[in-house]
Amino acid sequence: MPKATAGVSVAALLLLAGCDVPGVYRPARPAGDGPYVFHVSPDGDDKNDGLSPEKPWRTLDQANRVRFRPGDRLRLKGGERFRGSVTLDKGEAGSPGRPVVIESYGTGRATIAPRGTSGITVRDTAGVEVRNVSLVGDAKALREGVGIAFRNSLPGGRRLDHVRITDVEARGFQNGISVGAEKGATAGFGDVRISGVSVHHNLESGLVFYGPDFEAGRPAYAHTGLRIDRAEAYANTGDPKSDRRNTGSGIVLGSVRDAKVTRSIAHDNGAKSSAVAEEGPEGIWVYDSTRVVLENNRSYRNRTGSRVDGGGFGLDNNVSSSVVQYNLAYGNDGPGFLVYSGQPTGAHKNNVVRFNMSWDDARKLPEYGGIVAYGARLKNLDIYHNTVVMRTNSLASADEAGVRPPALRLRDGMSGVRVRNNIFATDGGPLLLTESPYRPGTVRLQGNVYYSTGRWSLGWGADSFTALDGWRGSSLQETLDAEPTGSSQDPCLPALTVPLADGADARNLVPNCAVAAAMGPGPQAGGEDVGPVDYFGHRVPQAPAVGAAQPRTAD
Repeated sequence: MPKATAGVSVAALLLLAGCDVPGVYRPARPAGDGPYVFHVSPDGDDKNDGLSPEKPWRTLDQANRVRFRPGDRLRLKGGERFRGSVTLDKGEAGSPGRPVVIESYGTGRATIAPRGTSGITVRDTAGVEVRNVSLVGDAKALREGVGIAFRNSLPGGRRLDHVRITDVEARGFQNGISVGAEKGATAGFGDVRISGVSVHHNLESGLVFYGPDFEAGRPAYAHTGLRIDRAEAYANTGDPKSDRRNTGSGIVLGSVRDAKVTRSIAHDNGAKSSAVAEEGPEGIWVYDSTRVVLENNRSYRNRTGSRVDGGGFGLDNNVSSSVVQYNLAYGNDGPGFLVYSGQPTGAHKNNVVRFNMSWDDARKLPEYGGIVAYGARLKNLDIYHNTVVMRTNSLASADEAGVRPPALRLRDGMSGVRVRNNIFATDGGPLLLTESPYRPGTVRLQGNVYYSTGRWSLGWGADSFTALDGWRGSSLQETLDAEPTGSSQDPCLPALTVPLADGADARNLVPNCAVAAAMGPGPQAGGEDVGPVDYFGHRVPQAPAVGAAQPRTAD
């Protein structure tokens, strides 16, 4: 309250409180317990109470003066643009059963357009839902802001529960949506649901989760109970000035436990990432996490400005007990599917890559391949029932024209790797390249199809082979109880001949002929759980066919 002026007593001013007297403070929140529904419209007036569409506030500044309590709603008029931002701090919201909701009302989405900052920031609280709004950043926000930022800096490992982000667009920021545990905090957020979001044309990433540095001796994860469904992350360009870390990814999950990403799409990301960065972007990838499932997603035409990464899907450092299944990758600069450990922690273990499809990946970087696995102390990896097609890269530069990426590339550092019942097909490029001639106790390959429309070739350490039988006899691979497994039979895949423009149609990776039965050891001999369905959701029979697609007669 301003100081009393000459001729007017403090008591008189107190009596006038609540009247329309200039300079007298009027609390924005009404008296009583609520909850309340507040409205904001360009047609409003910040002197209104904001409690109805007929008497809305005019600005987001007025909304930020309110301390939101459980059950409150902030509603922005649909189809309108609001300059400014919204911030919820510790002591606001906080109730999973009675969340604070930020949403549009009327027709269309409201747009929040901050001035060089984040659009919506939630700090040290949860019990918050954001629905049906757009967030658009300006030039400064592209470098410094986040469309929607959830931050936990609370000490003592206190995880904050209940986050919902639904039917939201975020573009023009450093990161579209970012959920993190800040420095000094060991816990982030739990019970997180993100669905129907579009995060695009951001600088560093579309959607990202992060937490504290991983400690293998005491593994802990900031976020838990995460579900992402129907997210689309595209044209997140990467920062050409950022050469010390990766930028330009679509969806990134770090420090999460019990997470699932489904029916989501990442495409055309990373095009402007740094040309000298030691790490590159990926479409959808995971690090420092456990019990993550990537399922029924597509990741395509993702790029890298440097000579690393630029792939579709990735399980990176310190990922355990996770599954990548029923996904499609195509036309990426780097690998379709990458499993990698660059840290000798022993924490990268017990992961599965199954029933996925990769088509014409490693377009820029033939030193990768369709599926690539390697890394320090990486152990217990199952790769089975995938279909990989690699064709000659007509987009390669002149000095790379004779270099063809393999369908499968395996490098050193791994143990307990099993590769079973996959289809690997090329149009003359190598079917398999390995860094060393692995013994079956380190890497075991059984029941795979190795087919090429051109010259059949396979690189096994320093040795090259031109026929399956010769490699089998030398390597002791593709055998079961001293009997041969595997095949070089034609699986009749349309993807070996159709144009790349049809990459989105996974039916081009389905065999048009019956591949010989009893190719591999089967799930009983292999010991793996193949899951209930194939890439298309068809039931997996007791004796599955090779590849990601099972015959329809199995239904």
